[in-house]
Amino acid sequence: MKKLFLTVLASLQLLFCFAQNPEIANSADILLQMKKLNVLGSVLYIAAHPDDENNALLPYLANETLYRTAYLSLTRGDGGQNLIGDEQGIDLGLIRTQELLAARRVDGAEQYFTRAYEFGFSKSAEEALRIWDKEKILSDVVWVIRKYQPDVIIKRFPPDKRAGHGHHAASSVLADEAFTAAADANRFPEQFKYGVKPWQAKRILWNTYNFGSNNTTAEDQLKIDIGGYNPLMGKSYGELGGEARTMHKSQGEGRPRRRGESYEYFTTLAGDAAKKTLMDGVDINWDRLPNGAAIQSMITEVINTYKPEQPELSVSSLIKIYDVIKGLPEGVWRNKKLADVKELIEECSALFMEVTSKNQLNVMGDTAQFTITAINRTGIPITEMNVQLFGKTFSLTDFKQNINNSKSVSVYITRKELATQPYWLQRTIKDGIYDVENQEDIGKPENDPYTAVFSFKVGADSFNYSKQIVYKYTDPVRGELNEPTQIVYPLFINSSPSIMIFKNGSKNEKKLLHFSVQSNLNVHDKLRFNAVFGNKLVPVFDSVINYQKGSTQNINVVINSDSLQNNSTVNVGADISAYSFYEDQYFSLRKISYPHIPDLFYNYYDESKLIKMDLKTVGKKIGYIAGAGDKVTIGLEAMGYDVALLNESDINDTRLAQFDAIITGIRAYNLYEYLTDKNEVLNRYVKNGGNLIIQYMKSNFVGQKKITAGPYPFSIDGGTRVTEEDAKVNFLLPASVVLNYPNKITEKDFDGWIQERSTYQAVKLDEHFVTPLGMHDRDDKETNGSLAIAKYGKGNVVYASLVFFRELPAGVPGAYRLMANLIALPKNK
Repeated sequence: MKKLFLTVLASLQLLFCFAQNPEIANSADILLQMKKLNVLGSVLYIAAHPDDENNALLPYLANETLYRTAYLSLTRGDGGQNLIGDEQGIDLGLIRTQELLAARRVDGAEQYFTRAYEFGFSKSAEEALRIWDKEKILSDVVWVIRKYQPDVIIKRFPPDKRAGHGHHAASSVLADEAFTAAADANRFPEQFKYGVKPWQAKRILWNTYNFGSNNTTAEDQLKIDIGGYNPLMGKSYGELGGEARTMHKSQGEGRPRRRGESYEYFTTLAGDAAKKTLMDGVDINWDRLPNGAAIQSMITEVINTYKPEQPELSVSSLIKIYDVIKGLPEGVWRNKKLADVKELIEECSALFMEVTSKNQLNVMGDTAQFTITAINRTGIPITEMNVQLFGKTFSLTDFKQNINNSKSVSVYITRKELATQPYWLQRTIKDGIYDVENQEDIGKPENDPYTAVFSFKVGADSFNYSKQIVYKYTDPVRGELNEPTQIVYPLFINSSPSIMIFKNGSKNEKKLLHFSVQSNLNVHDKLRFNAVFGNKLVPVFDSVINYQKGSTQNINVVINSDSLQNNSTVNVGADISAYSFYEDQYFSLRKISYPHIPDLFYNYYDESKLIKMDLKTVGKKIGYIAGAGDKVTIGLEAMGYDVALLNESDINDTRLAQFDAIITGIRAYNLYEYLTDKNEVLNRYVKNGGNLIIQYMKSNFVGQKKITAGPYPFSIDGGTRVTEEDAKVNFLLPASVVLNYPNKITEKDFDGWIQERSTYQAVKLDEHFVTPLGMHDRDDKETNGSLAIAKYGKGNVVYASLVFFRELPAGVPGAYRLMANLIALPKNK
């Protein structure tokens, strides 16, 4: 049995798709793409995370200099924070992957990744490279360089503390080493069997910056004004950069559209120094390929004779260019330009080709309905169109100008088709790295899509176009939308609650574990629910099921405390014994949906965690003000508390008085100005005997307004945090009630924590606060701002930067015990 965030399944096409509608090229777009055809220079930009890229520089490179431009992010941002929902870990990585792709659709660049899993904030490159296994991630960067063959590599960060933190610095170290290693035939030679060759970029540069007080720019560096205006796009590169940056919505990265001159600075680190342009000494014309001069001349002629109001007149010339490029020797530029010309032929002809599915979710072992559509909108001479779809071939025959040629078809989805799963989730995460089996998948932002292949002739020339299969529907507010078509398993099984706590010493205590079984086909098979005791599977439910398609069954499993040992954790999940496509036992489907990205799906094994532990609680009713990305309430309910979610109207003396404790979710004070405005109401609650627990704030401000929290002042320091989850915790005040009542807190309570200890600690604390815990990362000084407690009237106020929001959903016993003690802080006399 594997945990949810480690689950894997056979590969699926998690589609490169559009969040709302497919992009349609207008005449200005086509002209810009034609101009790009005559430029054969390429740039690879390297940094650590989604949102590390220079969003103003990338559109300049892609649309002004017309270089082929790409961003390589080491991670998918899995360990970051989430301002738009409660997704964490791999779920957040999926969201941030799509946010990067959305940004690339704005700026025209490409996107790549390594296998590195973002395990959380890291203070040093050494730590990051140790956790990631430096050689493996270095091999990924080398692999991308060898496949992409950039003329110039640009890195965002320096390799030292100026980078801000360890992941940033590590990306710099890896970029420097990969620049040399990619050209060395003795480094990672196992890659060569996949068709890549050693590649030496002309130079590697550092894109220096001026962030706040950290200015690494200098006037003797290469200086480029990237603030120009592109009349074909109708925007400046600063405007495009603001739009691209704003796509990182989960990180709260909304930015203005900037106009006017804007300078970027670069310093060459290795290779030939750049003095005037990034491409000094690089042949960026067709001269770098055989017969290049003739091709350059043909493309120039197409550009000069292009008629924006009649782009179809360029089709015949583009086909001639296509035929010439097709005859060139295999290579990166030959293949790239061939694909670009093929795309231009489609766009200039305005040929519309589409395959849509009737349902978004299509079940393996069932028949799915599709609609094939082709419209020859400008009347180019098309003949003999066939469409291949899941192994079947269909023909379309009517290609008169602007006639809707549409056909509804049924296709059986065999069990050989692969169900929804991003390639990087197919196997278990190992030591901070996604375990990717197929070398050729490494670097891809996502899986190749489910496609239908349209084959036809234009005159005597044959073309094949692969078109992504989409689910299309009309929203009454947003209009026509396209979402990824999915293939799913015949059963979905989900369990609840996700965490169930029994107390040590409990006898014959019974609780119900609920399983929901959704049948997507008629299913007759044996269904078993297993508990995992160590490595031993113990059936807790075992029966033959006979479910009709479309039905949902609820199964309750009685869990008796007597079956659990003290101080133990048991996982309970479902297992189907006969279906061959369930051999890996992952058949719960997770959907993530936000309007700015496509719907995201993956399969996982849905387990419930049963914990038997020494836990004492005092009090019953908790008022909770939800924060951003907040799942703490799951843990509170598992502890036995009655949790009520509060909003602004609930912050009044009468409503608050009924609760034993009020807890604010992570970053709640940064989200809701009303918490500052109603601080005196909360203070009265504390003064009258309540406990107010403030989980971490990210800064001292909500918007432009300074936050006021609690009766006594303190500040937040974003740089004071403990990122090592196994950092030693010192008890500075061992006699403090919070460490002794009702649970005796010991060092063992800090075993098994995940990702980090604390974040955004309190500093400049008023003298009323006491700080019972001290901790620090390696080579750092000890800090005491992870937990600060002050008495006020009859009650207590707590600031907790301890990462309860990670530990409670993960089922870490010590975190539960410490949270129980904070809720139980006794009234003051």
